[in-house]
Amino acid sequence: MRLKKRSKHRKAVKFYATCFGFREPYKVLVDGTFVHHLLTHRLLPADDALRGLLSASRTPALFTSKCVLAELRRLGKTHAESFDAAQMLNVTKCEHDKVVSAVNCFISLIGDKNPEHFFIATQDADLREKLREIPGVPVIYGLKNSLFIEQPSVQQRKFAQLDEEKRLNMDVSEYKKLLKAASEGKLDASEQGCGGEHERPINSLVKNALGVAGKSKFKRNRSKGPNPLSCKKKKPKPQSGTLNQGATPDGEAKRKRVRKRKRDKKDNKQAETVS
Repeated sequence: MRLKKRSKHRKAVKFYATCFGFREPYKVLVDGTFVHHLLTHRLLPADDALRGLLSASRTPALFTSKCVLAELRRLGKTHAESFDAAQMLNVTKCEHDKVVSAVNCFISLIGDKNPEHFFIATQDADLREKLREIPGVPVIYGLKNSLFIEQPSVQQRKFAQLDEEKRLNMDVSEYKKLLKAASEGKLDASEQGCGGEHERPINSLVKNALGVAGKSKFKRNRSKGPNPLSCKKKKPKPQSGTLNQGATPDGEAKRKRVRKRKRDKKDNKQAETVS
């Protein structure tokens, strides 16, 4: 179960890193309800607990706002420990002359696209529901003695998909402008006598300007010859200039010797008697 939960959290962090540009060290914006939950369930130190939750190599930075501190101060003695702990966090600037609620303060800090790349840590259900509709806002919450990251909502996934399609596709007018700029750059380079990168075709220049990577070319594994070290060496052929058997140095054929068989005396006597 722990492995499944950890893998889900890693996938969520990876989604926000790839689609919305979140980078370490991560920044976590904490409200009073989350600070109170950490102290109640003794999830301390908080930065180490959040570091393990985000599977981060560096300790995340914890932030709060002056509106959150004012809200905790108004709650009195019941949240005195939470107020003291929240004062030790980094205070981000919020442009509120008058103190507003923590929900409205966080909504104004996040804006439309969360430019500061904050992780929002809260136990407020209403705030979490509002943040699901804003793209690029990961939400952290606690459940007893465990911390969780909400999986990206349907709206956030749709926004990421549309943003990717928008980067890959363009209007005809934009394409013509980019094509014209690429061709002018190519002509300027050819007039100056520059070679190499400026002499590439226009399509490649347009793709590079868009940041679209082309298809990688794979090298085919062709059949290779035998290993020369494992092959047996060829035997040298006999030279054609060598003398043939039965030939003299002058080139004449050698006569065959006729061997005469010597007969014994017994054989001669038998022949005479027969005759």
